[in-house]
Amino acid sequence: MTTATSYPNAPDVSTDDYLVVGLAICFIKDEDGVHEVQVAEPIPSAALEAIAKGIPTSYRAACGTTLGAVLAGEDAKLPTDFPAATQFCDDFAFRAIAAARTYKARSAAQDHIPLGSLRDDFNFSTERKRVLNSERLVRTEDNVKQHEYTHKVL
Repeated sequence: MTTATSYPNAPDVSTDDYLVVGLAICFIKDEDGVHEVQVAEPIPSAALEAIAKGIPTSYRAACGTTLGAVLAGEDAKLPTDFPAATQFCDDFAFRAIAAARTYKARSAAQDHIPLGSLRDDFNFSTERKRVLNSERLVRTEDNVKQHEYTHKVL
């Protein structure tokens, strides 16, 4: 019997732990406009259950895999079903380990995408674009003026 190796910074997970990695369609804004990019990112169990119920999502597809198949130490590997041009999300290793923990706590969520399979029948929509490099600029003009009695007990 072989034992699955664990990760040094996360001894509670191993390479055999279940994980879902999604192929998200996101956008990057630059001086030339808005450009589409494909991003691989781990999907936690609660998010997968909501997506499986039909809420609109930016995930075009998702695959059920193991942590060891997409993460060798700190090196991330794309699932074989994803296009080669796919980028990894920020903090992929950290997020993959965190998502794997959610499937250990809620193993019933693994039924949505069986291990080794790809699911692409989500309610995919880019109506609300996920812009990765957007910045929120807060200006003084954005402040809401309040009535002088707002914080007083009358």
